[in-house]
Amino acid sequence: MKKLILTVAILAGGMSTFALPNNILPAESIHVVVNEAFKEIALDKLPAAVASAVEKDFATASISKAYVNDNEQYKLELTVDGSTSTVYADKEGNWLEESAIKSDENQ
Repeated sequence: MKKLILTVAILAGGMSTFALPNNILPAESIHVVVNEAFKEIALDKLPAAVASAVEKDFATASISKAYVNDNEQYKLELTVDGSTSTVYADKEGNWLEESAIKSDENQ
């Protein structure tokens, strides 16, 4: 009889652990923004204003890749001391924030 009561108590305790809510939330969320509207272009196709803006503001950087979208906004991959960073500019050489990039869906 003691074994039966002990068995029932263990099973009841084991079943109650499944009823507890699991409220584990991620510490931080990751947002990935993909902008596929840009098409790669040759570096010699960059407007002079964009090239001179890079030379002026990023003197030690070199342009490794250049992309353009339908709104003539440029995405430039700059290499500085072996590390790559991405900047955006319009056709006049003005720097743009990534949030200001216009895509075909936003027009």
